Amino acid sequence: MAENNPQQQQINVELGEKEAEGSYSNLVIISHSPAEFILDFTRLLPGIPKAKVHSRIIMTPQHSKMFLAALKENIEKYENQFGEIPVMGAMNENALGFQVPGKEKIN
Repeated sequence: MAENNPQQQQINVELGEKEAEGSYSNLVIISHSPAEFILDFTRLLPGIPKAKVHSRIIMTPQHSKMFLAALKENIEKYENQFGEIPVMGAMNENALGFQVPGKEKIN
């Protein structure tokens, strides 16, 4: 009897020197259409009233949902290893940064 374990495909991912440096973001603007989700990553710094988009990621709705699940799983793994990630500060309509509309605290 043959096993129903599909052989995993190995993917070779190349990380360039510039991309390896990374880019800091403390604000993401998310928009969507029926065909895609668009994530514009930027950063707000004290004393600088203007923010520039440093990276735009465009994904299908299906990939966006899979990304959300993968991020949730990795946050759970992180918190199991290092403890709960505290989210500081009150979240209100005048606050800046990553926010979930209508939520007081992110767990």
